[in-house]
Amino acid sequence: MPGAAKQFCVIIYFSACIAALSAREVKITVQDADLFIPLEGAVIHAWDGLEYNCDENGELVLEVPEGRQFLIQALYPGYETGRLLITQEGSEFTLPLRLGGVMEGRELVIEGRSPLSSETKSGRSVAISGEALERSSQIGFVEDVMTAVKLLPGVGYSGMFNALPSIRGGHPGDLTAVLDGFYIESPYHWGGGFSIFDPHMVGSARLSHGIFSTRYGHTISGLLEISSKKADPHQAELELGLSTSAVNLNLSFPFNEKGGLMAMGKATYWDPFVWAVKQISKVTDNETLDMINAVTTAPYIRSAEITTNYRFNTDLEWTNAIFIGADGVGADYLNENDDADIKSKSRMVFDWDNLQGFFISGLGFNPRNDMMLKAAAGAGFTRMLINGMIDYDYLKYSADSLTYTLGPDDLDIDFKGTQTALNVQGRIDYDWSMGKGFLLGAGVQELYSWREAETKGKVFLEGRLDDFPSIAPFILPLGITTLDLYLHFPTRIENEIINQMVNSSAYTLLEYSSPEGRFGAEAGLRLDHLYFIGKDFTIQTMPVLNPRLNLDFNLFKNRGVFESFDLTAGTGLFSSSNDAIAGISVSSGIDDFTLRPNRSWTSVLGFKTDLRGGWSFNMEGYYKYVFDRSYTYTLVSPGSEAETVYRFDGDGVVLGFDLQLQKFDSRYWDGWLSYTFTYAKYHESENISDGLGDVTTLEDSGWYYPYFHRFHNINLVLNFKPSRNFNIYTRLGLASGMPKPKVGAIKAYDVLLLDENGMPVIGEDGKPTIIKKYKRSSYYDENSRTTWSIPLDVKFSFFIFKPGSKVTTEIYLAVENLFSLVYSAKANTSFNTYTGKEDTGSDSANYEMPIPMVSFGMKWSY
Repeated sequence: MPGAAKQFCVIIYFSACIAALSAREVKITVQDADLFIPLEGAVIHAWDGLEYNCDENGELVLEVPEGRQFLIQALYPGYETGRLLITQEGSEFTLPLRLGGVMEGRELVIEGRSPLSSETKSGRSVAISGEALERSSQIGFVEDVMTAVKLLPGVGYSGMFNALPSIRGGHPGDLTAVLDGFYIESPYHWGGGFSIFDPHMVGSARLSHGIFSTRYGHTISGLLEISSKKADPHQAELELGLSTSAVNLNLSFPFNEKGGLMAMGKATYWDPFVWAVKQISKVTDNETLDMINAVTTAPYIRSAEITTNYRFNTDLEWTNAIFIGADGVGADYLNENDDADIKSKSRMVFDWDNLQGFFISGLGFNPRNDMMLKAAAGAGFTRMLINGMIDYDYLKYSADSLTYTLGPDDLDIDFKGTQTALNVQGRIDYDWSMGKGFLLGAGVQELYSWREAETKGKVFLEGRLDDFPSIAPFILPLGITTLDLYLHFPTRIENEIINQMVNSSAYTLLEYSSPEGRFGAEAGLRLDHLYFIGKDFTIQTMPVLNPRLNLDFNLFKNRGVFESFDLTAGTGLFSSSNDAIAGISVSSGIDDFTLRPNRSWTSVLGFKTDLRGGWSFNMEGYYKYVFDRSYTYTLVSPGSEAETVYRFDGDGVVLGFDLQLQKFDSRYWDGWLSYTFTYAKYHESENISDGLGDVTTLEDSGWYYPYFHRFHNINLVLNFKPSRNFNIYTRLGLASGMPKPKVGAIKAYDVLLLDENGMPVIGEDGKPTIIKKYKRSSYYDENSRTTWSIPLDVKFSFFIFKPGSKVTTEIYLAVENLFSLVYSAKANTSFNTYTGKEDTGSDSANYEMPIPMVSFGMKWSY
């Protein structure tokens, strides 16, 4: 035994020597967040197992391993829990703590953290967490993390009821979301109106829109990384939230101070709001508000998540998360029109139901102090049902010596769709801190998805007669002497698709950080491959290589008002597969190696400076070339089913810059001002040309601004704190207009009715039925845009701290879209295609409520 003990001591000694050779010193300061006074006497348990005490200035100089990140967690008597990441860069860190009732005395604990997680990093990503995330996302009728994400630089304004923004000029559908490392195929409620990420269930959000690590892929625009809340391993916690339309409940239990379980749930109750708006619609003359009377099933969201984490020892941790969510809405709209020229009676029915869920499990293991191994696997499903129809009893027209009556066969449309998707995925990630600032990473990932979709329906289309030369021989013998006609014909939609996709990926990377963080570099290579499996066919694709490189330079530190000044430069390739390929069938005629993933080559150049007094300024310029982008178009002829054509040669050019001036948390105020400029143009070699009914002529699209493009996006976010118990959050946005078609005057035109067989409808007089409708020319003009959008939101929060307890209560009152009573963005008006009369109040450029959205809520936590 003495010999064994001696041997053990020698091992410990040499281990400590090796660690010391690759260690660095950091100074940690713990202080009161409001008064800026040091909190003397905090005890820190360091990575080496020894105890340290902060001095009278609340400071501690500590040696930590080089090339690693650490998380400080602080529990100080009478103060709320605080956390701060000790990054690989920087040597001085401040941890402010806020008063929050009586708490047991505990110590600051430093725990090793995987290199897979990091803070906001110039040229790569921007993160939001803690109070900033809560203030900006816990607002409105549906509290949503995307409400906060949409305020970040590089994100285009998309409106209140749209969780699909454009990220640095990319298509909204190109944004990929990851929850705790698990790729979410459809992270949305109501088809994209809101995300599934409830702020009461989320710990942090990070948007990567630069040259992010090769650890992640499946996107050419942006990656949204969401981290779930996790249970405190030391104490039980309870949080109850009540808002205008939802109730939230979070409950967590510790597992013997080694982990815990947290259960989170949310349920909406929109029925009172729907009832209130119905009453308002009765006393106001607003067509948009009148639509609320059609609601049969009030919009609803139900979601729940359970997370567990358990650390068996200092080297092994197990985490799990399970989520299930549902959403839906229903409407039944009866419309009777009794104008002088036209009388009609119709009914519109719409029902939407969506269910999704997934399970994730992961293990984190440190085989040695300088190695990290993570393995994760999960499975998920979604099921969507949609049913819609418009049924006409009649439509009678009588004006200008023309009289006709249309019935259900001429006007009724319907659509029914179901979609079921399953996915299974797994990944293994390995990191090795090689010493002297080098870190080597590698990993493999597999993502399998299965999708079944069935759509049935009938719609009506219109096209010029001279665009369908095959129809003319059947029409001219019936007494029609002119080809200057439009055809009105029904088209049946019947599709049943069962497809599978196997995405295989592997990556490797090498990171370097010089002493004191003066220079850093990350070089990586990612390999992605897609194998497509359809019903009775398969499609092989070529693997794609995605190299990426980032360089970081710290030019100087602590000079005058500058705490640091950093430059970053990066370039890389990215790939993904969008929804355009989901409907490929054997009849599509796609051969092996014809299908290609979407690609983009992106380069970023930026700088960031931290200033004394808690200020930071960041600016990044970027260029992105999009190529091999998938797109589709549809060919339709009377009497035949629609044909979808797939192409994989779309391209685009995006360039712009973002800047952000941020004031970090201080006694009386904090916030940020961001500005984003984006130039984005796209192009397709084959496209259906502009013009009503021109459904067969194809031509090059030319370079155009996409529908979601905005040149300018400005966000001013301010948080005022007059007292410890009162907070005022404000957000003012300025967003330039989106493209809108250039339109001409409304003119009458003649329309020949065709039946489902493509033959003319014969009237009671034995002649083909020709009616008069109205249209206006519409064409693309890159100088035609909607007016600016100016959203203004205000939130008042009141905090109640109960002396002698851990109970905290927050009550808030919020008003969104405050300017809507006096201003709204304008677009083209709509008009009645049978009378030619413009619809009043139809020139809004969005689908938001024409009144401010008032909401309130209460959060009680223990």
